[in-house]
Amino acid sequence: MGRLKVTGIAGRFGARYGSSLRKKWKEIMEKRYSEVVCPFCKARVTMKRLSVGIWQCPKCETIFAGGAYTPTTEVGTQKAQQ
Repeated sequence: MGRLKVTGIAGRFGARYGSSLRKKWKEIMEKRYSEVVCPFCKARVTMKRLSVGIWQCPKCETIFAGGAYTPTTEVGTQKAQQ
């Protein structure tokens, strides 16, 4: 038996939906469920998504707006640095 590819979180789809869509979905979902630093309490946690663009820190329970799939967006971080 040959080597198997590591599919990660997209392995649940099997051979369905095409490889390019599964790769894009995997990239988005890995960003969504990764640990990020809370902008308020500075804790490194996995944010909870309440709805599209609405996020909550599980430690300080602060609710804030962010991106659809990530708590912070590239445009938002660029604006904050200016």
